Amino acid sequence: MSYLSLQEYSRKWIFTHQSMPVPEQDLEMIKPMSAQRSAQFWKENISPQSPDAERLSSQDWPSKDANWSGEVDWMHNWEEDELGLPEEVLEHIDWQDDVTVYFCYEKYNVIETKWLIFKNNWKNFLFYDDGPILLARRRKQALWFNSEGKVKLGNR
Repeated sequence: MSYLSLQEYSRKWIFTHQSMPVPEQDLEMIKPMSAQRSAQFWKENISPQSPDAERLSSQDWPSKDANWSGEVDWMHNWEEDELGLPEEVLEHIDWQDDVTVYFCYEKYNVIETKWLIFKNNWKNFLFYDDGPILLARRRKQALWFNSEGKVKLGNR
């Protein structure tokens, strides 16, 4: 099987936490990949050898400065209830709402969803902010979040 049910997902609580519950219809669109499928996706799209963003090699595309055009603060928006993703992120990512996206925490932990679902629930995804990378199917733009409250805007 390529996906885990949300009930089986070890970080399920980030989507069901009482302070920021994700609407039921959105939960149905959040699909954690199995460890095997995550590893395959990571290998093909992030790094063939590095297990997480902290240990990327200089050969991996995220490690190359030329792939990143800027960096903006996301933490301020995350802390303010009424704010969505930073405007600079939305300007960089001009995807349609139904584009399939992959939120890559590390080699064995990738979540597939739609851009609209990510935009609406991005704060939940960033409960774990230790270097996740957001990619989309057949799109060059990428986002790389870090725990200092910054997100790199780039192209792969």
